[in-house]
Amino acid sequence: MEHLLIEDRGAVRILTLNRPEKHNALNTRLTQELLDSLRAADQDSAIHAVVLTGAGKSFCAGADTTEFSALTPEDPQAVTARADLTTALHLVFSQMNKPVVSAVRGNALGGGAGLAIACDLSVMSATVRFGYPELKHGIVAAVVMANLVRQVGRKQAFELVSLAEPLDGAGAKAWGLCNRVVPDGEVLEEAVKMATTIAGWSPIAMATTKRSFHRVADLALGPALDVGRDANVMMRGFRKAKA
Repeated sequence: MEHLLIEDRGAVRILTLNRPEKHNALNTRLTQELLDSLRAADQDSAIHAVVLTGAGKSFCAGADTTEFSALTPEDPQAVTARADLTTALHLVFSQMNKPVVSAVRGNALGGGAGLAIACDLSVMSATVRFGYPELKHGIVAAVVMANLVRQVGRKQAFELVSLAEPLDGAGAKAWGLCNRVVPDGEVLEEAVKMATTIAGWSPIAMATTKRSFHRVADLALGPALDVGRDANVMMRGFRKAKA
């Protein structure tokens, strides 16, 4: 991997975005490496949870805008391929059986903010700069809006993308965009601690919990209860197999 570090601590895999000189901005190479590594972790039977963090001062400053000049209408195939890659990355978290915890400090802006909340759980620094500044640069918070509007109220989501003002850790916690706020130097260890707890559960029970959670999130009550009913029946098989 050119721009991604991989470290295993027992059953927890830590993926570290490693372009610190660019505040871990997502160029095509890093985006592909991260997508491939998340899928690989999900397929690795020795790994039960994942932590996503960034090297240096920031989690992720968003898309690498230096690539934008090459993405023009004159090359629609390249434009489409890059958009498809970004979309696949933000979707993969909900498709994985294994939970992902983001450890977020410094800048988490635009696509970086989107990555932070695409994870199942998030630990943020009290001094984090979390937000969607795209309009300040004449562009649109596009793909990242899908997760945002599912996690906060519509008025709050539109405020974030339209005013382009960042939140600190306390603000992100108040808006339900992270689970824990800790001092800067404790972010990674707190995320690893959460992931280690998760990694201790039955893998099949955890995978079923996550799949069920994402299925019921956007369903009406009746179909959502049917998902729960199916999981309830499956659990009897878990208990019998364990016995």
